[in-house]
Amino acid sequence: MTTEAFATHEVLNQAPPPGDVDLWSSDAALQGAVRAFGRPSEGDEAALAAFGRRWGTADMAEFGRLANEHPPRLKTFDSRGYHANWVEFHPAYHALMKTSMAAGLHCSTWGEGGRQEAPNAHVLRAAKLHMAGEVEAGHLCPIVMTHAATAALLAEPPLVAEWLPRLRSREYDAGFRPASEKRSVTLGMGMTEKQGGTDVRANTTRAELDSDHYRLVGHKWFLSAPMCDAFLVLAQAPGGLTCFLVPRFLPDGSVNRLRFNRLKDKLGNRSNASSEVEFENAFALRCGAEGAGIRTIIAMVQLTRLDCVVASAGLMQGALAFVIHHIRHRSVFQKKLVDQPLMRTVAADLALEREGAVALAMRLASSFDRAGGSAEEASFARIMTPAAKLLVCKTAPGFIYEAMECLGGNGYVEEWPLARAYREAPVNAIWEGSGNVMALDLLRGVEREREGMEQVVAGLAESTRGLPGARTAVERVASGLQDRERETMARRTGETLALLVALDALTKSAPPAIAEAFALHRMGGLSGRSYGEPIPSQVAETLLERSLAVPR
Repeated sequence: MTTEAFATHEVLNQAPPPGDVDLWSSDAALQGAVRAFGRPSEGDEAALAAFGRRWGTADMAEFGRLANEHPPRLKTFDSRGYHANWVEFHPAYHALMKTSMAAGLHCSTWGEGGRQEAPNAHVLRAAKLHMAGEVEAGHLCPIVMTHAATAALLAEPPLVAEWLPRLRSREYDAGFRPASEKRSVTLGMGMTEKQGGTDVRANTTRAELDSDHYRLVGHKWFLSAPMCDAFLVLAQAPGGLTCFLVPRFLPDGSVNRLRFNRLKDKLGNRSNASSEVEFENAFALRCGAEGAGIRTIIAMVQLTRLDCVVASAGLMQGALAFVIHHIRHRSVFQKKLVDQPLMRTVAADLALEREGAVALAMRLASSFDRAGGSAEEASFARIMTPAAKLLVCKTAPGFIYEAMECLGGNGYVEEWPLARAYREAPVNAIWEGSGNVMALDLLRGVEREREGMEQVVAGLAESTRGLPGARTAVERVASGLQDRERETMARRTGETLALLVALDALTKSAPPAIAEAFALHRMGGLSGRSYGEPIPSQVAETLLERSLAVPR
């Protein structure tokens, strides 16, 4: 019996793989925001360009795919039956960590003794974090926590002296051994317990003084990045809620008494491990005064919230770039998708949304750079961090969903990166305070920074004068903060404030036509419930070119 060979077919009308893309030079929107708010030197720009070339390679994209398709695994026991409590990662994860740490994403704002490394350090780091987030955001969790945790360590000078030199090292060391034997270290954190995450004052983990250290007994429902070398943990000490540093190893070199129950089975963020842990008289060092736990971690929380904004903007750009690449190559009804009026309009509207997000993120980062020397910028950072997180992090999932639609069925399958980005996006809105928490934190910030808030609103009224809808938005913010129902109105107030700051930032970082389009479509009442509001053809072309300018 003979069998005919199976018929084959030629694959037509599929966009080619993106290949290597320079994430810096192809992104005029990011460049404009960094130049406006970070004023990078030639050396700074050269470093950003090198980073963008490296992270835009197909190799880095493949590392991202592998790290998510082969998630971490908990090894509870070793081969002899001893408690192991370590987590095994795919080599691709380590490659991502090595590349991020070599660029200083975990430490580049921190100089010796915890001083700020450079006047524009936060903006430069945010630009790199944004580009890394376009490719693979999950591994950034320990990177972000390590960077932010240093701010909490400053409350305890002996800990700074002991840990900061290794925290500032850019040589990735994944070894499971005492920190004193390692070239570099990373820090994680555990604040949330089973009975609640937002109200950390309800924590039940106890801390008892034992000579020159403490013993912790209790649990954490989320302990992020369990292979970090130490963790910042909140626990109830005799003097009240206190922050502690809990290392993986004891001073004698034995393993500390942390028991990992399991790894979280999460919607996204799969390349990163999050765990449930119990402390069985775990060794801990006080970080800050007893009873000052909230005050100790607040600077850390501000930094992680900033990074949530930046990383969400990066996820948005990663999705948008894939859309633009796709529609430039895919044809429907004898025309390229990019030349189909409605698809072009949707893509341009997405690009407009992302322009506002990246401008807002870099403006916020610049306030962290200047807060030490400017009371006005310190107030801005305090007020705007929760507002920016509320807007950008909650926008990202819907934005990425729309990007998936632009690719149709291709966008929905796992071989393409948008499904992963869609799963990843919600974590930034949830981590370090979800929408309601951000809105209420904005109100608390305004109460503490009343004069600073008045300066912010007055400045926005002046800088956006004459732009469509801006005056009404300023009035809405002012009334929303004074209204007796201001808590009920807090989300709308926060989102409107963040949109105003994004508009103000665009007047400084983007062509005037883009700032005007943003005002018209985001302030002027033209925006509908989905993307696709008509945008003038020339503005649409500018938006697409600024989002992904590559030789064609």
